[in-house]
Amino acid sequence: MGKNNKYKKFKRIFVIVLDSLGIGAMPDAQSYGDSGVDTLGHIAAVRGGINMPNLVKLGIANLHNIPNVLPITNPIGIYMAMKEKSRGKDTMTGHWEMMGLEVTKPFRTFTDSGFPEELIKELEKRTGRQIIGNKSASGTAILDELAEEEINKGYLIVYTSADSVLQICGNEETMGLDNLYKYCEIARELTMREEWKVGRVIARPYTGKQKGEFVRTSNRHDYALKPFGRTVLNSLKDAGYDVISVGKIYDIFDGEGITETNKSKSSVHGMEQTIQIARQDFNGLCFVNLVDFDALWGHRRNPWGYGDEIERFDINLGKLLPLIKEDDLLILTADHGNDPTYKGTDHTREKVPFIAYSPLISKGKDIGESDTFAVIGATIANNFGVEMPEGTIGYSVLEEICK
Repeated sequence: MGKNNKYKKFKRIFVIVLDSLGIGAMPDAQSYGDSGVDTLGHIAAVRGGINMPNLVKLGIANLHNIPNVLPITNPIGIYMAMKEKSRGKDTMTGHWEMMGLEVTKPFRTFTDSGFPEELIKELEKRTGRQIIGNKSASGTAILDELAEEEINKGYLIVYTSADSVLQICGNEETMGLDNLYKYCEIARELTMREEWKVGRVIARPYTGKQKGEFVRTSNRHDYALKPFGRTVLNSLKDAGYDVISVGKIYDIFDGEGITETNKSKSSVHGMEQTIQIARQDFNGLCFVNLVDFDALWGHRRNPWGYGDEIERFDINLGKLLPLIKEDDLLILTADHGNDPTYKGTDHTREKVPFIAYSPLISKGKDIGESDTFAVIGATIANNFGVEMPEGTIGYSVLEEICK
């Protein structure tokens, strides 16, 4: 298709990632220890349903069996389930695959053991601070446990999670943001070594002086690996299209292929930013990540909070839909699962939704199942008539959307 595409060419495409909203176990989920997982289905089962009329209107209940949420006869979206081709179940793997990269080697995690002593000693030497923590922990719990010690003794809290991350806490008032960011840059340099390589180093600033007062701030900063190859984002930017990021998209791709970035304070704020962008004129892609589903509720195994987040999203989705014009395309998806009813705190290996909407679509329908998230990037590239970079994967479903 490309430049001679006989189908409608959309001027603006919005891709919104509901971070971790999986829709059932992948065929290989057992090998990841994730048998029987279903993020969306199990949330609805625990709560006795989810009030999400706009998602239902687009076809989410037609796509996936959701307890106490009935499908409708005439959904207005094009929908399918997507399987992940890459090895892994983390944020970067999912997003990179969306834009064409297949990750064949999962990123390193240090959930069970903490970071190697050699890495910790080198980080202490380079930062001049003694490190405490060095374990897998909730970001709020570790502040209650260790923040007073960090403040009073000048220590450095380092911890990880179920993701491939090294996180460093720093009090904005006593350590200062500049110092925290400098320590994270040192950690990023050290964790480029193959045996220590993590997907992201994350600065976790906070305020407060004693337990019960500690609050993480919105000055978080992610130091991600650069994608190992060019993605559809690079092709769009090189061709002169706008590539607008909202939320942590810029960090996930380390700025590669991005022309404008918008940092979000929350998922609700991210949707408010997206609604504002939809009121403006641009030509290209608006790529959005809404992280609270995952960070606040999935990892903390809170199905009630997760369901409330979905309902808040649905309200803002209702405000966005009237702003989607005939030459716009909206795609809703996820990057992995994080079943809040499952054991542990890790992501879960799940299929994710692909739901597309435009006023151009005459009738909603199910278009089956894809074997890769990269149909998103390939569809975007096809629409804008740009080449998929060498070595990327994926196939376009633009014809299915437009016919």
